[in-house]
Amino acid sequence: MKGMQSKTLRFQISVHYIVASACTLILMAAILYISMSSIILGEAADKTKSAVNKSGMYIDLYIDRMHAISALLAEDPQLVGYLSSSERDEAVRADLLKTIDTALASDEFIKSVVIVSKDGQVLSNEKELTMSKSTNMMQQSWYRSAIEQGGQPFLTSARMQEFTMDKDTWVISVSREITSRDGDNIGVLLIDLDYHVIEDYLANTELGSQGFSFILNDQSEVVYHEDPSYFGDEAKRDMLLRIVEDRAGYDAKGNTLTFTHHLENADWLLVSVSSQDSLRMIKRQMIEIFVWVGIVLLLLATGSVYVFAGRITAPFRKLEQAMTEIETGLAEVEVDAKGCYEAQSLARHFNLMTHKIDKLMQEITEKEKHLRTSEISALHSQINPHFLYNTLDTIVWMAEFGDSEKVIDLTKALASFFRLSLSGGSELTTVGNELEHVRHYLFIQKERYGDKLQYAIECEEDLREIEIPKLLVQPIVENALYHGIRGLSRQGMISISARAEGDAILLVVTDNGEGFDVGAVETGASGATAKLGGVGIQNVDERVNLYYGEGYGVQVKSSPDSSEGTTVTIRLGRVL
Repeated sequence: MKGMQSKTLRFQISVHYIVASACTLILMAAILYISMSSIILGEAADKTKSAVNKSGMYIDLYIDRMHAISALLAEDPQLVGYLSSSERDEAVRADLLKTIDTALASDEFIKSVVIVSKDGQVLSNEKELTMSKSTNMMQQSWYRSAIEQGGQPFLTSARMQEFTMDKDTWVISVSREITSRDGDNIGVLLIDLDYHVIEDYLANTELGSQGFSFILNDQSEVVYHEDPSYFGDEAKRDMLLRIVEDRAGYDAKGNTLTFTHHLENADWLLVSVSSQDSLRMIKRQMIEIFVWVGIVLLLLATGSVYVFAGRITAPFRKLEQAMTEIETGLAEVEVDAKGCYEAQSLARHFNLMTHKIDKLMQEITEKEKHLRTSEISALHSQINPHFLYNTLDTIVWMAEFGDSEKVIDLTKALASFFRLSLSGGSELTTVGNELEHVRHYLFIQKERYGDKLQYAIECEEDLREIEIPKLLVQPIVENALYHGIRGLSRQGMISISARAEGDAILLVVTDNGEGFDVGAVETGASGATAKLGGVGIQNVDERVNLYYGEGYGVQVKSSPDSSEGTTVTIRLGRVL
């Protein structure tokens, strides 16, 4: 049943429509997903880039501000004069310390300001410094390094102590060489900034839950990372370098955006890796929306195509039903004006076909009626003309001997015989009249055969008035007389009975004459065919089949070795 269901036009239309709709929805969803993801990614990239550039700009501005402060302090004429003089006035020193305090007050992230003269003299807000000093500071490596920095900020440990992994001890130092009016080195200015100043500027950069920023100097050394382990772990440092080298932008696998910003006032490169949490969330929401919208649309598509396909296939179902009902009768298909053109055209052609078939069947019925009439006429013509000649000859012979009573009886019997044969031109007669017709026939034949022929006729009373086709029994009786009784040396007996068997009527003709091999008839043996009566008995069988259908007709029971003769049973229905 499932196989048949899957082959129906309605099922196939529904499946193809749903598959096409699903493919269209998937394609549209994919296009929208890719397009919207691209737009959202572009907006996220612009937003992240703007935030990174903004943070880098703030750090750049802050470093530029430190450069301005360092320039203001290093170029202070009072400081230049103080460091250039071999004799230094304490009042000037006090004023310079006040200037340093003013600079410290101007920015909370300035941790210390240290001025070291070439001869090792120190001016600072710090009272205790652990710097190595000498009368010729050019011999100190840190002093020369501070000069070589050229104003570029660099990461160092506070107070020049040994570098540790404790970020609280780290500072960003901005150094500046102090020169005389002639351009000779007379000292170095160091401004130490709290390391957390960078973290504060980068803290407001939105990089997502897994995002991070780091800063590398021009020698690929780590200047900033929120995780101190990146400063000492070479593997982690190499990972940061690979991020800089790849410059991938968007990494679909890690769902991250990478942007770089080169600080103009420092040889630093700010790199920010943004975790696109919002993009991931939006993508998930889009997928959920597409799935639910797709399910709703597919349900709507399924319902609509089911109704639509039903309207298309309804005329075909009616046509199929009408074709099935042809077995019981021709039925006209109702044409649905709302149906498709093909279905309407098919229904119209089917109706035209049924009309033609109905007309042909009527014509066939009329032809069959005429055929039956012709068969009756042919049967009449098959009555042995010798029967009429012999009967008339017998009447003449009786008349010559003056046996008037028998002449009268025989003439009446002959007249009744022909009257019942004709039946006013009707094809039908009653069981009673059919048996009466045979009685007259046997009465006439007995006058010829005398004591050599005996007969008996029986009929159930409730069967006498039932209509049947005429001239069914007489050809059978005639066959029994000429092929079974006539050649006997003993007295012959023909028994005729009409009885009911269920819904059938049985007309049975039995004789005690010579039997024959019924099976030989099927093989075409001439002797057996002659004893069966030739065309007459076959005519009876065909007429019964024509009137009553399959299951009705003539049955013959006989055997050449049997002394019981032959029994012929005509099986009829109660209703024509």
